[in-house]
Amino acid sequence: MRAADLVGSAISNTFRAKTRTILTILAIFVGAFTLALTGGLGTGINRYIDDTVSGVGAADAMSVTRSADDAATVPGATGGEPREYDPDAVSSGIPGQTVIALDPDDVAEIEGIDGVVRVDPTRTITPDFIRAGDGTPFVASVGSLIPGQTTVLAAGTDPDDDASETEVALPAAYVDALGFADNDDALGSTVTLGITDAARTSHTINATVVGITEEALASPTGSSILVNRSMSDALVEAQTTGLPADQVDRFASATVRFAPDATDDEIQALKDRLADAGFTGTTVADQLGTITTVIDGIVLVLNAFAIIALLAAAFGIVNTLYMSVQERTREIGLMKAMGMGSGRVFGLFSLEAAFLGFLGSAIGVGIAMLAGAGISAVLADGLLADLPGLTLIAFDPVSILSIIALVMVIAFLAGTLPAARAARADPVESLRYE
Repeated sequence: MRAADLVGSAISNTFRAKTRTILTILAIFVGAFTLALTGGLGTGINRYIDDTVSGVGAADAMSVTRSADDAATVPGATGGEPREYDPDAVSSGIPGQTVIALDPDDVAEIEGIDGVVRVDPTRTITPDFIRAGDGTPFVASVGSLIPGQTTVLAAGTDPDDDASETEVALPAAYVDALGFADNDDALGSTVTLGITDAARTSHTINATVVGITEEALASPTGSSILVNRSMSDALVEAQTTGLPADQVDRFASATVRFAPDATDDEIQALKDRLADAGFTGTTVADQLGTITTVIDGIVLVLNAFAIIALLAAAFGIVNTLYMSVQERTREIGLMKAMGMGSGRVFGLFSLEAAFLGFLGSAIGVGIAMLAGAGISAVLADGLLADLPGLTLIAFDPVSILSIIALVMVIAFLAGTLPAARAARADPVESLRYE
């Protein structure tokens, strides 16, 4: 019997006992469906984090602050006791939280540490308001992107750091408040940011709206207005007017770039060198590592239930094939009497088991994909409407094919025992079987 004939016979034999076959396929279906759905859940969430992780920071960058006792900088960490005043502390950008300021000497020291490619001091800008034309002013905060960072755009583009004109990207929540009809209406319009200097003199700076940003789970600027370098320089110049020279160059933190191909060990070594010099380095992985670990852990537990269901289905395959071998004893004897080798007999029953696994897994992942797409669409318009771009259950073709292959392997292994029994059958004894 040729290989093609062996496969054809295995497929046709699978449906000899339709009821038993369907029940076995249903058992496999439950496991494959659950495995595909939980895997899709993990894929969807992790893909969303991956899409937004570049917004939190570039993979080859870390945020560096001067090391300090948390009790002196974090509100509430002193248990309600007053914190000692530190003249070197500046706002971290988070209300109530301060960090020890970096000065130009600190920046130069960081630049000299082995493994540091580039240092960009982070300037804290605190504008008073934003308004369009003579409209109502609204409280505003600003942020900017460092090379490698991205944000989720609803319309337009990111502000161009190389542009000589002042440009901004507005959070989507500001579009209606500032009196624009929609995102397209806001693009190209001029907005005004107000900022107060050290002498309490108010300055206003105009900028062109070039983009609208979506609110994302992990955004580099949160709900802040994204500004380009020209706008950032103009705001800093206005904000620092009247300040003594030694107070101008004080930074809450600095962004340190390192080699893009740096290994985890090399990054850790750089952190250690920074710590020895009195600084603390925090990478994107440090900020999101706990989140992804928790998600992966939850998905792993859910997948464990699916694997248990598949193992239960494997016993169903064993039972189905054992009964098939029992019912086809005389047929096995006849095939062997006509010259069919034990290996071919083993292959025939093993193929039947693998085909059962293929049917159950293909149907299971197919329905899981339909269910996942439906659930994601419903949640995207309802419970998860505030997380644009999130597809809760997403499917990766490689993962889908892996699930089908895994189930077929489990089914094949489950079928080896009855297949081996059929292969060992004596043709004479089998032909006498009643």
